[in-house]
Amino acid sequence: MTAEQQVPNVDEGKPAGGWSEFFEAVKPLVSAATKIVHEERLGTKTTMRVGGAARIYAEPASVADLQVLLREARAWGGAVLMLGRGSNVIVPDEGVNGLVVSLAHQAWSSFEPREDGRVAVGAGLRLKNLCGLAAKAGLVGFEFLEGIPGNIGGALRMNAGAMGAWMFDVVEDVQLMTRAGEVRTLTQAAMHVGYRHCEELHQGIALGALLRPATRSDAETVKRQMDAYSRKRHESQPREPSAGCIFKNPPGNSAGRLIDESGLKGARVGDAEVSPTHANFIVNRGSATAADVIALVRRVRARVREVKGVDLEPEVLLYGKEWKDVL
Repeated sequence: MTAEQQVPNVDEGKPAGGWSEFFEAVKPLVSAATKIVHEERLGTKTTMRVGGAARIYAEPASVADLQVLLREARAWGGAVLMLGRGSNVIVPDEGVNGLVVSLAHQAWSSFEPREDGRVAVGAGLRLKNLCGLAAKAGLVGFEFLEGIPGNIGGALRMNAGAMGAWMFDVVEDVQLMTRAGEVRTLTQAAMHVGYRHCEELHQGIALGALLRPATRSDAETVKRQMDAYSRKRHESQPREPSAGCIFKNPPGNSAGRLIDESGLKGARVGDAEVSPTHANFIVNRGSATAADVIALVRRVRARVREVKGVDLEPEVLLYGKEWKDVL
């Protein structure tokens, strides 16, 4: 997962009166600590480094401010999307016709160990920081998340996985907000979770989670395991800007191997390239556009279908759109 913050399905269309009017109406309703911007470029906020602007971009500083944003967007008829650390998404070149909300404010980055060994975390906490703080506390079980460029919210939304483990392996419960602004807590058992999927977070917005470590150990032992995973990731994955794995692994197969065996490593459209290091990564060689990436995704899918008879399904999200509309 690559992990990316939850991206709820949204209704198409701009708010009644237009985005400029929406911005002017909503800005006075949120606290001064909440960042809200009209026409904020998103490319630099993503790991792929492509894409246009959000009509409105906001970083709420509290639950109350997030509720205001959702309430007003609903009243005005505007679409709302969530953005985390910007991994696992391709932002279209024309940008996003919606209110993009990011839990990037420090208020959402909490890490609170409990006496019983569990730890409460905020949805905005970076996975890298979770791993580092857990290691210092001697908490075992989060090491597989080391190196995934996302945050807790995105890892929950996509059930992030690596090294044979999955995000929901360590989740006890999740606090979320419905699109109507209601705050709810759901146990792991009550949620519908699968491969790169959590049904409740397609519409709901993760606010935080209660995690349970596998066991306790000394900090040095946990750090050694994290370092081993980090080395493995660096040896097998490209360093250039990317959105993480582009395609889901078909049942019983490997998307990267299928792409490699189809002769596609190094294939390019503009500055978008199938990585020579790992064929399931498309990297940005410097000035790729979202259109370049999408065209290369089409080319890879067509070639793998022709050579291997397999239809690869994108794992990355086409932000604000549906892949079926462009493939």
